[in-house]
Amino acid sequence: MRDFEGAAEEALARYRELRQDAMNVKRQIEEISATAVSKRQTVKVTVNVHGEIISIEFPTGAYKRMTPAELAEAIKSTAQEAKAAALEDLNGLMEPKIQMGLSFKELIQGKVDLLMGLPADPRMPDSVADYLRVGRPDSARGGGRE
Repeated sequence: MRDFEGAAEEALARYRELRQDAMNVKRQIEEISATAVSKRQTVKVTVNVHGEIISIEFPTGAYKRMTPAELAEAIKSTAQEAKAAALEDLNGLMEPKIQMGLSFKELIQGKVDLLMGLPADPRMPDSVADYLRVGRPDSARGGGRE
């Protein structure tokens, strides 16, 4: 019984550690933002990790000489650059945490098959397969059938 209690305590401690790590990662993700500036310094856009615009600034008066369509395109393309930078920051945070050599960036873009390393019928030793098929052997139950 003591071995079970020790194992349970270790499992609970590991769970708490994993949960704390997850909370830290969540906080770090929420703090990610990125800023991009358009080519002619007309617009400066900052986005959060989701690509939502946090701020738009006009560092110079150059935007006053732009048509509305040009200004809209400058804002849109600069926001896309900032979003790509935020995604790179997110990828840098998450890539080391991903198992099986997966790319986090490709994962969130839907380019990765998560089941590629998880076959429906995994390989296992014959003794494990037998146990799963028929249950524990009689000797492990303490003798013959009741």
